[in-house]
Amino acid sequence: MRTARDIMHSGANCVKETDSLMEAARLMSELDVGALPICGPDDRLHGIITDRDIVLKCVAKGKDPHHITVGQLAQGKPVTVDADADANKVLRTMEQHRIRRVPVIADHRLVGMISEADLARHLSDQQVGHFVEAVCAAP
Repeated sequence: MRTARDIMHSGANCVKETDSLMEAARLMSELDVGALPICGPDDRLHGIITDRDIVLKCVAKGKDPHHITVGQLAQGKPVTVDADADANKVLRTMEQHRIRRVPVIADHRLVGMISEADLARHLSDQQVGHFVEAVCAAP
């Protein structure tokens, strides 16, 4: 059985809690990703920021992304999976929380991210289809 480590995209780039949303958006564009992990001064995962967060919680409300920090938008504790978790556990976690991306942790450190694209590349059509139905197609 595949593990989270087998299907993750390794080397995830973090943004700092003190980075502006504009800096985060630029990095997302540069990396061609829709989400970035947020790391604190302790170099530990403190959250996730998505392109959707930036648009809906800042831009659409007329706020200036140059003056709002990533930490100001981050909410709640991020859902993560352990690097040694099997692929079915990864899918269950993502489905249960209805999330499209999940950080992968090993020894209390961020080691990668798993996105929908990673699932599509590494899992069966049946597994991916079930995921899409549970997360993307559900109301």
